Amino acid sequence: MTSFLPHLTDIRSRAFTQALQHKIDSKTKPLGSLGRLEALALQIGEILGSDAPVLQAPQLVVFAADHGLARRGVSAYPQDVSWQMVENFLAGGAAVSVFARLNQIALTVVDCGVNHDFLADLPAGTQRPGLRVCKVAGGEHGTADALEQPAMSAAQCQQALQNGMALVKNLPGNALLLGEMGIGNTSAASLLLARLAGLDIEVCTGAGTGLDAPAVQRKTAILRDVLARHAQAKSPLDALAALGGFEIATMVGAVLQAALERRVIVVDGFIASSAVLVAHALQPAVLQRCVFAHRSGERGHEFMLQHLGVQALLDLGLRLGEGSGAALAWPLLQAACAMLREMASFESAGVSEKEPIQVAGADSERINLHNRSRLKLQQLLKHFH
Repeated sequence: MTSFLPHLTDIRSRAFTQALQHKIDSKTKPLGSLGRLEALALQIGEILGSDAPVLQAPQLVVFAADHGLARRGVSAYPQDVSWQMVENFLAGGAAVSVFARLNQIALTVVDCGVNHDFLADLPAGTQRPGLRVCKVAGGEHGTADALEQPAMSAAQCQQALQNGMALVKNLPGNALLLGEMGIGNTSAASLLLARLAGLDIEVCTGAGTGLDAPAVQRKTAILRDVLARHAQAKSPLDALAALGGFEIATMVGAVLQAALERRVIVVDGFIASSAVLVAHALQPAVLQRCVFAHRSGERGHEFMLQHLGVQALLDLGLRLGEGSGAALAWPLLQAACAMLREMASFESAGVSEKEPIQVAGADSERINLHNRSRLKLQQLLKHFH
């Protein structure tokens, strides 16, 4: 089943990375003084293969689907909210709609299996602006109840993956921002985390859309039963088919294709990260292309980030989903690229350097080479004025 999936290679070149790091270190600042923005600039430069990267035509895609497990009461909201929120996205009234407009990011909503016909009463062949209908065959109403049977068949899972790959192939730009919508999808993400990371479901399960403590306990018990029901679904794709959602599977395909094309992938919160979790289990090099926007307030997200060995840019207590955190983090990626392209170096600014200060230790070579200078404020002001 994996033969159709792209194979990802290591994008890192030691020589290019060293040259890029030297360019960052030579900017008119003390070494490392821009903190994690410097690491972000290095990563984006590596992904795009440029020491003057430009982020072009960013695409924020919200993957939407319904979940049969939602009928078990694992969410504080009814399933109808899925299609109602899709309509809200299309009308421009959702948080992600506002943040995407603010940052001039194109927004597309993909119906991967919402229990609703968004093209009803429209002439055949009519398309709605901002909407892509990619329902999985036989999954027009969402996935099956995973407590009774696998959420999707192997064929449906493969089709969802291929839908995501095809979608990205037809998108412009070099950056993909991930968003999602689907009542019950925190349950699917929790199940995938527990199975693929080998964690107890209790530490993976949170309040989702706002469950109280007793409801979270009931949700956890249901998810524990689901895991027992599918104890043999251990490989990444078997787990995805048994436990996941159509939107998560479609997102996995999109992530793999975007990574193959060396697009910058901006990962939103818990559910988007669960798609990356699966993609990483299939192709570990996918992480080289992923920027994690924020650490969600959803309980399992911190464990997911730890399992992947990554750190998110923001920690604002967000747990909305939709891609809202990815859109909020976008200006940081733009700033990192602008720093690489536009910030002066000591040499170009005509700022003199001090004699080397010898430092011992593991980082001594880099520090002695690149941290020899202190800005002479008067000279810098003279240069820019």
